[in-house]
Amino acid sequence: MDTTEVRKNHQFDSVQLRTYFDKILYNENTNGQVHPIEIKQFSHGQSNPTFYINYRNEEYVLRKKPPGKLLKGAHLVDREFKIISALHKANFPVAKPILYCSDPQIIGTEFYVMSYVRGRIFRADNIDLKGLIPDERREIYRELLDVLVRLHKLDPYQIGLGDLSANPEAYYDKQIETWSRNYKLAETDPIKDMDDVIEWLPNNKPVKTADNSKISIVHGDYRLDNVIFHPTEPRILAVLDWELTALGNPIADAAYTCMAYYSYPSILGFGKLDFTYHGIPHEFTIRQTYCEKMGLQEISDKDWYFYLCFSFFRLAAISQGVFRRSQLGNASSTNAGLYHKNAKFLANRCKLMIKKSTGEIPPNPKLQGIFNNFSAKYKELERKLIIFMDKYIYPNEQTYYNQISEDKKLRWQTVPPVLKQLQEKAKAQGLWNLFLPSVSGLTNLEYAPLCEIMGRSFLAPVVFNCSAPDTGNMEVLHLYGTKEQKKQWLEPLLNGEIRSMYGMTEPAVASSDATNMSLQISRCPKEPENFYIVNGRKWWSSGAGDPHCKVAIVMGVTPNPKKRRHEQHSQILVPMDAPGVKILRPLQVFGIDDAPHGHMEIDFQNVRVPASNMILGEGRGFEISQGRLGPGRIHHCMRLIGLMERCYDSMCDRVGRRSTFGKQLKDNDNVLQIIGDCRCKIDQARLLTLNAARMIDTVGAKNARIEISMIKIVAPRVACEVIDAAIQIHGGAGVSQDHHLAQAYINARTLRLADGPDEVHLMAVAKSELQRYHPRL
Repeated sequence: MDTTEVRKNHQFDSVQLRTYFDKILYNENTNGQVHPIEIKQFSHGQSNPTFYINYRNEEYVLRKKPPGKLLKGAHLVDREFKIISALHKANFPVAKPILYCSDPQIIGTEFYVMSYVRGRIFRADNIDLKGLIPDERREIYRELLDVLVRLHKLDPYQIGLGDLSANPEAYYDKQIETWSRNYKLAETDPIKDMDDVIEWLPNNKPVKTADNSKISIVHGDYRLDNVIFHPTEPRILAVLDWELTALGNPIADAAYTCMAYYSYPSILGFGKLDFTYHGIPHEFTIRQTYCEKMGLQEISDKDWYFYLCFSFFRLAAISQGVFRRSQLGNASSTNAGLYHKNAKFLANRCKLMIKKSTGEIPPNPKLQGIFNNFSAKYKELERKLIIFMDKYIYPNEQTYYNQISEDKKLRWQTVPPVLKQLQEKAKAQGLWNLFLPSVSGLTNLEYAPLCEIMGRSFLAPVVFNCSAPDTGNMEVLHLYGTKEQKKQWLEPLLNGEIRSMYGMTEPAVASSDATNMSLQISRCPKEPENFYIVNGRKWWSSGAGDPHCKVAIVMGVTPNPKKRRHEQHSQILVPMDAPGVKILRPLQVFGIDDAPHGHMEIDFQNVRVPASNMILGEGRGFEISQGRLGPGRIHHCMRLIGLMERCYDSMCDRVGRRSTFGKQLKDNDNVLQIIGDCRCKIDQARLLTLNAARMIDTVGAKNARIEISMIKIVAPRVACEVIDAAIQIHGGAGVSQDHHLAQAYINARTLRLADGPDEVHLMAVAKSELQRYHPRL
């Protein structure tokens, strides 16, 4: 119980109160018998002073008006009592109302008494629910939202609260007018941001619709630390603090609960990182779930950020009022003098919400040198992509993983339904097939930063149809496919109707030297002009586990003694349902099977394939590979930059929240060196990636092969180093399922092999360099 001794300026006559209790609660006079009374003051609460009372073995809570001069219409404790009385009768979770006293002669002001509810209150410094596991956190926040919906579905007119507001249809007009006036009355040093917001709010109210015209009971201060949870269950026993309650637009409460996402960036789950891994719901999840439960249409960004802006504005006005009362000596809290600074911070949050309501995205500081040369199309796509990531990708990462079946067979037979839903949204917003210049209209240099943004999430690339191996396969068909091949396979791939795999690596040979390949693509003896026969085995065939994988591009040997070694390899389209194609097993990467995408070992036994499926012609396999791995060769590197940045963010976030040996990690010299080193490495990798992209645009992939090789060496190496550092700083949590770091490391380490081992690329770079010194080599 968070209480203190009664503060000097809030002390009252306990004898008078005891006498009053005896008469009203126990229907008796004291008759000389004195019962001990315990009175403590709750530490929290900036408006109406609140006290814990233990009298005659009964526990109560007393709320009273603060002493001194008060703003007109504020601190109406009689109104609070009326509200909780009506809600208690309606079986809504509130403390049981006991009595209301309008006589100021008893303790100096009006007051009311309610029952004391024992349970858990998660204060502002514990909104990340320390000590609870992710599932428990998720249940706490689910209950918080469910109870809010329950409140908003109550009919105020049926439960006797229809007269709370004179004109509930004009809720925001009245609220903006009231709090603007209250702020000005309490103003000390002018805050320019507040003046700007006071001017902006009345001119940007949402256009009235059937959804936002609904009249409900609006709590006005609904948040995690204003409810009492059951001691052991995720169940709310009582909602507290009804002073700001009115009739009006219920979305105001939903937005108010989301202020924490912009107020506590250093608290786990409420900055910009990994909400769902820790059980803390994402802001958009709350917004979306609330609308679903209330039967409302999705709230537009413009309107949502207006609601948030007003929430911050009202809290800023309240904070200024608390500060003003501290100067007058009648504030309810000991730290009230700090609230002018708080008002300034909240006003700054208001300005941020105004920017977000317009869709304005701050420029990426890492691209300032080149951003001005990017096309208007790029800038619009970047804006839309960042918003889409925040609204749909990050909130649904955990949903995607939760929808993957635990059953070893079923997990390869279905794709999480949320993926299709997100893909439809991405298509509708034009965020589809951005990797293809002929479709997106972007240069490779422009695509690189967009790919970096997608790379922050494992889910994003496939949502935007920009994931491997499909991107490389689509490039092959786009560049080298016949009209029939494009019709049969490229079009459905571009539409996201099917997926594909690429078969190159083999288990029986050292596949870093592609000429070792043993899979045979031979003319059918009976119909050599019409069919090929494919025999051999491939592994690490990424994407083959997906139930939507319908075609494979398979590279193999088409033996021809008259041709040179590099002219005996071909690539052919093999339908995955062709007789003789058999998936032997999913391969695990550090124990992870990556379902439903997967990395498969596949046997091709006498697979009969139409001759028309040959791509470009026999012996053109290496030529195709070079084209396939042109721009596509750096897509992984681009995505790795985003992955590194997200892990780096997690690391920097962590060092501000953890302490060892008497000081925070962020003040540890060794940690500072690690962070500085990681920053240098990430930026070096980014610049090398951007340079490779620029070279592809200007001189072509063939002439940029050394720049491509260099970034394919550097990006995965640096990613492994940065992610390993982030894991180390997280300690045991870094390798647990509560963070994304372990999966990130698996991804980065794999890419030191998947796109060709480091050694092959190093050899290519070295040979090119030595050619300048020894031209005959």
